[in-house]
Amino acid sequence: MIAAASYADALMTRYIIENGIIRDDLLTRDQLKQWADGLDPLTGQRRGRDLESPVADLILDATINAPKSFSIAAMLDPDLAAAYEDLQDRLRDRIIKLWQAELNARRGKGGAIREDLVRIEVVELRHERSRSLDPHKHRHLWLNVKVQGADGKWSNIDTRVALRFQNVINAEGDLATRTDPAWIRALAAKGFTLDKDGEITQLQHLVRPLSKRSAQIEANKVARTGWWKERHPGQEPSHDVLNQIDRWAWAAGRPNKPSDLHEDDWAQLIREELAAADPALPRERSPIDAPSVSIGDLDIELLAARAVVDADARSTGTGGRFSILDVRAGAIRAIAATGVVATRADLESVETAVVATAQRTHTVTLLSDANIPGHIKSLMATKTATLKAVLAHRIEALSATGTTMDPDEVRAIAGVVEPERTLDDGQVDGATAIAGTSRTVTVSGAAGTGKTTMLKVANAALRRHGRNMIIVAPTKKASDVAGRETRSAASSLHQLLFDYGWRWTTAETGATTWTCLNAGDFDTLTGGTYAGPRMRIRPGDRIVVDEAGMLDLESASALIDVLNRTGAGAALVGDERQALPVGHSGAMALFWRYAADQVELTTIHRYKDPMWADLSLRLRDPRDNEVAAGVADDLVDTRHVVLADGDAAAREAMIDGWFEAHQSGKSIALVTATHTEAQSVSEGIQARRIAIRAIKTNTCVVGQAGQVIFVGDVVQTRRNDGSADVQNRQSWIVKKVTPDKVVLASTTDSSDLRNVSHSYAGSHLHLGYASTVYGVQGETTDLSIVGPGVDAAGLYVGLTRGKVDNSVIVVAASEASAKSQLIEMMQRGAIEETLEASRAAARVELSRAAQRTTGSVVGAGRQSVEASRSL
Repeated sequence: MIAAASYADALMTRYIIENGIIRDDLLTRDQLKQWADGLDPLTGQRRGRDLESPVADLILDATINAPKSFSIAAMLDPDLAAAYEDLQDRLRDRIIKLWQAELNARRGKGGAIREDLVRIEVVELRHERSRSLDPHKHRHLWLNVKVQGADGKWSNIDTRVALRFQNVINAEGDLATRTDPAWIRALAAKGFTLDKDGEITQLQHLVRPLSKRSAQIEANKVARTGWWKERHPGQEPSHDVLNQIDRWAWAAGRPNKPSDLHEDDWAQLIREELAAADPALPRERSPIDAPSVSIGDLDIELLAARAVVDADARSTGTGGRFSILDVRAGAIRAIAATGVVATRADLESVETAVVATAQRTHTVTLLSDANIPGHIKSLMATKTATLKAVLAHRIEALSATGTTMDPDEVRAIAGVVEPERTLDDGQVDGATAIAGTSRTVTVSGAAGTGKTTMLKVANAALRRHGRNMIIVAPTKKASDVAGRETRSAASSLHQLLFDYGWRWTTAETGATTWTCLNAGDFDTLTGGTYAGPRMRIRPGDRIVVDEAGMLDLESASALIDVLNRTGAGAALVGDERQALPVGHSGAMALFWRYAADQVELTTIHRYKDPMWADLSLRLRDPRDNEVAAGVADDLVDTRHVVLADGDAAAREAMIDGWFEAHQSGKSIALVTATHTEAQSVSEGIQARRIAIRAIKTNTCVVGQAGQVIFVGDVVQTRRNDGSADVQNRQSWIVKKVTPDKVVLASTTDSSDLRNVSHSYAGSHLHLGYASTVYGVQGETTDLSIVGPGVDAAGLYVGLTRGKVDNSVIVVAASEASAKSQLIEMMQRGAIEETLEASRAAARVELSRAAQRTTGSVVGAGRQSVEASRSL
């Protein structure tokens, strides 16, 4: 936070909000540091008790953002610049008033009492551009965790409530930027309109050229920093030097442009470049009448359904549970997308009606307690609750017990199929169950327990008795790998379901609707008549779902239909402690509960170091904090933990790790907590490769989100494309870029080439040096480095990819602090496969929340904000 402050002005505005009234003053940088440390910046007096934890939050950082086309508009027209500033002012005021009115502190034993706030303090920083010196008008709002309660005492904000409240704040920003009358009128006066995504229609085409230039600036910056360090050995560039490098990097490659850039020069040069990208841009547009939907024409029932779909889609990490705040956020986003233009006060009653209808008509309540705090996730979409209940009954009804194959026969087959390996008892048990006749089998195993070898033997055993094994997986990439390695028929699960008539479409509410065609029905997707399945599956065949921990409830329900129609049996093979589905989880847990045969694989085969194999098993499922503490101790003591003094240092360590692995000829997985962080690491690697001339920048392709990709870059494809034969999350190296296509080469076989269009690249191709857990699930590499802030699945999956070595980077000042963070990372919620499990989880959450002693529960917040925790 203090590092970020160094990029601001010498004086920063502090907003003090007391009982809804805002006043402001100015803080110097020294005063800002005191303020962040929990002191009154004017008197130096301590506010409440010191924050004892070394990783405790000092501030909550929210960024008021908007589409980049807004910043371009502000660059081009002073009237729009003023209107945009006014819009951001209104957003800021709304945010900070909502924070004061609707957040809380905690009082009493164990923080059991919810204390309303009378005073909060926020510091605002305004930025006109990104670090690449492209136009990006945004503001940082730093909410101090020290707040004053209604009882007059200073203490810490209830961070859990604040972070959950941010969902509503984000939605409010979307609403304001798309419905604010003054802003919409200002755009219309200049001939501008907003598209369905909230971008300025007439300026959106300029975003990508600016992004392309931004990538070149980042490459220039890395090269210049390296040049400076060569001339100043053992030193790190100061803030002033970094500013000089930023300006040089921006000017480099621009003919006759100054390296010592002044504000007016910068703005004028940006305008010139925008005009060069679109020569018609300077032409004055005639005012237009901005289209608007009337409040009276809004469909409350439809908006309510959309609100719950939004909340449900965001609830996959909490077993399908969401809060009334999440419903409110969904309602606000639904209203924003209607095209209505009205003041926020006029939309208040609409929001209230949508939330009430959504809760009454489209949700079930898991808890019957009165006055449940607004952030407690105690609601569930009626559709999801029904699916959970019905699916459990269908799996139970399917799970008829049969016989297992003779273990001696399986061992004999294994001796032929895998003569260089000896199956352990768990693998034998798994193969005998899969090759047996029970309708449902579930095999769970940790990473490296030889599930693929087991499947290869099971396939041979089934074939020996005239039965087939069909491998499917939630992703096309995983199914292809499994099919190739087990020598069996394979497809993605969705390919199988599609073949058997299942179709999934997006309804008007935004929900995914699943339907099943009968032979002879008209297929709206293909435009022809559905003739029935082409894949022949017979009674007694075995459909194996590999990576079954990623199986979602909807797909599982459709799979049961296929099993009932064909008479085949199912075997779910996977690990629910690895990455969970993108949709609602719990399918594998339900199969495990009711399966006729259950097998747990416990012997690790992947690692050369038996001590690491044991440690990885304990990491997979620490039963309590004491076990987790022991795992954290061992991770640190065995030098598998790298300490970093900040996020930037952690990112550099991951980049260094990639280059060290690359130079030694080893494969490496870099695992990050978020896609944004993965792209930040990937772009850092790209920039350094450019600086050392490992990549040339004369030919490029523009990828997803305007990212610039060069020949030689490692990339990921992010959508299955049968015509190009590429799969989601598959890794490639860019071999060649032509005006018509992008040629990709496999990372493991340079002769294995694919061609994708520039259109595909622009929507579904991005840098792939680093990835989230979903990108590395199922991969095996020589080395693995896990970045900070991952969850339990990310930590476990990341630390089990490398055959030779695995490490995790933790942002911490000491080993003790690192251990406490690792213990927290290992915590994971239980899989909520049933309504009873979800109800129990909601009850636990409620028991830990601060409660009001009198009065009603607060509502929720607003504004265009992306929240993050920050020190």
